[in-house]
Amino acid sequence: MPECWESCGACGDEEVLVAEILISPGDQVQFDDPLITLETDKTTLDIPSPYSGVVVDLHIAVGDPIGEGDLILRLRRG
Repeated sequence: MPECWESCGACGDEEVLVAEILISPGDQVQFDDPLITLETDKTTLDIPSPYSGVVVDLHIAVGDPIGEGDLILRLRRG
């Protein structure tokens, strides 16, 4: 989870849901492009891509609860 969520304590114990999926299989993404938006009752946060590549498949849907370490997608680096 984002460091700010743990340090302030306001959202750390809340359920985190996938609010929006910003990419689709086949999309080319660059490092730091936003992939998904997460939300709690108090905040939303875009999650950036850690790599450049092509989205192979998604493992989440809008409304899914998500936690640290959950698989979001597969990305073919290239």
